[in-house]
Amino acid sequence: MRGYPYERLAGSVTFRVTAVELRGPGEIREPLDTRAFSTVEQVVALGLAERDDWETARLTLTAVIPGRASAPDGPWTDIRVAVVLTEGATNARTTVCLEPGAEGGREWAGHLDLWRDDHLDRATMTAHVIATVGGVRGRVIAASDRDWIVDLKSDVPLRERELEVAQVGFREGPEWLRAFGDMPWTVDTSGEVPTVHVNTDFEGMADLIEGHGTATESLVRDLLHAQMCTDVWTAVFHTAIGDLEVEEDGTPLFPQDWRGEVLREMLPDVVPGRPLEDALRVVHTGRTGSSGWTELQPLIHYAATRRADVPKVLTATIRGLDRLDRETDS
Repeated sequence: MRGYPYERLAGSVTFRVTAVELRGPGEIREPLDTRAFSTVEQVVALGLAERDDWETARLTLTAVIPGRASAPDGPWTDIRVAVVLTEGATNARTTVCLEPGAEGGREWAGHLDLWRDDHLDRATMTAHVIATVGGVRGRVIAASDRDWIVDLKSDVPLRERELEVAQVGFREGPEWLRAFGDMPWTVDTSGEVPTVHVNTDFEGMADLIEGHGTATESLVRDLLHAQMCTDVWTAVFHTAIGDLEVEEDGTPLFPQDWRGEVLREMLPDVVPGRPLEDALRVVHTGRTGSSGWTELQPLIHYAATRRADVPKVLTATIRGLDRLDRETDS
């Protein structure tokens, strides 16, 4: 857990998007349907917009901070609540300060304007509580536990993305794929979203993936999907941990895009029982240090197979094959 040289505010900081409006060139703002954002998923899907010429999106925000922030005997003064929108792919950052409302200063509200040209894919929003502590202004004393995601492309406000799956013949496909001509699939993590390239030159692969075949082939297909998902989770974890930004004191930072989501999802299994920031430091130290990386590999594999549901799929496959054998014998 990261230490701070001043007293931090205990308790949860929650914030949510309550409305979204779009504005085109020289026009008044047009409200988006509430289906465009989800409080449960904490995602805004701007791809749901029926118009394609919008230039800015105004997000109406509400944050609730712990009541102790404004307690008379507290060590904090000059309390402020700021929301920061960032996108790693474009290095864009927008910060707005919310205004205090009723309820004893616990609830704060305001607006954040997102300029479409400044963003590419997915941006994240975090609420920070800032105060003067020990005579030092601008110290962050608390932050929201879970970021909001603003997705410029998706038309569904879902936190987890589906993988891109591309079927392509490796022998005649893009040059970089030709080196994998004898492989049934490969995973590309260099883009905005990881992509699985399925090799249609691999005999029978396309029919198997598309689900045409017997009950036995169906079982094999489910097992194949599980193995493919394991490969994907393993690949995206290694990609996510491979290029972390590090603060001056050596603290690794969670990436802002899908890489950060992958790490938050898998780290509890890779380094169990530790806070996420601590787990990230352990894995980063293992990868960049002289020891520890080898010992982490079985745990990374375990985290990947869990998310791919390998034990469940394998059990279903074994039972299914046994059932088919008994039906054949009877």
